[in-house]
Amino acid sequence: MKFFHISDLHIGKQLHYYNLREEQEAILDAIVQAAELHRPDALLIAGDIYDKAAPSAEAYEIFNRFLNRLTGLSGAMPVLIIAGNHDNASRLSYASDFLEKSRIYISAKAPEADEPLKKITLTDVFGEVDIYLLPFIRPRDVRHLFEDGVVTSYDTAVEAVLARENIDYSRRNVLVAHQFFVAGTAEPERCESEQTYIAVGGIDSVDTRHVENFDYVALGHIHGAQRMGAEHIRYSGTPLKYSVSEAGHTKGITVVTLGEKGEPPVIEQLPLAPLHDVKKLSGTLEEILNLKDAPAEDYVSITLTDEESLYRPKDQLEERYHRILEVRLDNTRVRHKLEQTMTSEEHLTPFEAFREFYQEMNGQPMNEDEERILAGVIETAEEMV
Repeated sequence: MKFFHISDLHIGKQLHYYNLREEQEAILDAIVQAAELHRPDALLIAGDIYDKAAPSAEAYEIFNRFLNRLTGLSGAMPVLIIAGNHDNASRLSYASDFLEKSRIYISAKAPEADEPLKKITLTDVFGEVDIYLLPFIRPRDVRHLFEDGVVTSYDTAVEAVLARENIDYSRRNVLVAHQFFVAGTAEPERCESEQTYIAVGGIDSVDTRHVENFDYVALGHIHGAQRMGAEHIRYSGTPLKYSVSEAGHTKGITVVTLGEKGEPPVIEQLPLAPLHDVKKLSGTLEEILNLKDAPAEDYVSITLTDEESLYRPKDQLEERYHRILEVRLDNTRVRHKLEQTMTSEEHLTPFEAFREFYQEMNGQPMNEDEERILAGVIETAEEMV
């Protein structure tokens, strides 16, 4: 049995204030095209369908278009979806009973007292495969299902929920889950785009020992494709790059083929090419402006290493690069100032810090009108905190 494993679509997400609708539709179209070409027996989507708990109408349109294209394929495969921590369970599960008529199965909420995990059983030449759908759960979501003291953490929550299923491990079993899985003391490699929702100190971590008896574990939550402890326990990563820290990632579809029980799954990566890539560029302003084969249409993070002051470098760069994410300076003066700031007992106010940054970037101070606008923006922001 062959299936595609993807996760963390984050539909509706922006990249440094750039709307990614065009990018997301293109990458989802590429996944549909890959499904039409490779004919998997199922598509597993391991959570974080949307980027926000209250998705925009545009985000719903993008995902609806994706599902319509999948179900429109000849001999359409079943699509198995779970909720991630970014998803709103009620919103994601809306019309799920109706969608099952099109073989789209959604598990968005933690199980109730007399309710097992959603399980979809598929069949191939070697027999049946049970696919368990475990949406993102917090200890408070399932604590009431067990005696006091059983669920005390994310780890014990997942352990207890799986234990109550009485899974027959003599059969072929697959788990789809969206949690922060670790393997003992080994944690997955993370990037900037996911630091904000991984708890400090690993208090939300779940150990892979609870899932190692599954024949394959399809994970979501981490943006870089990687195994977690064992070859058959894997994060698929995001299909798109959602931060500068992901510039070095190779995005794709994890393709898994299950053979007979007892045989290790065959795991491959099917690369996905984005409409516009995310890249890092570093050098002097002249070097960046005259770069051969410059990625003019890609999203770029630019680090300038010039030692002399530059006059409005971003204005010059925008003539060559059309999707600039950020422009940074990295030279002797900047590093010296950073060292001084880190060792100084004095802290700049937001106004002072931005004023210094403006002068550093533009080679001239802010004028009175600009300072007045900045003061108003800071005042408004402080009122909102």
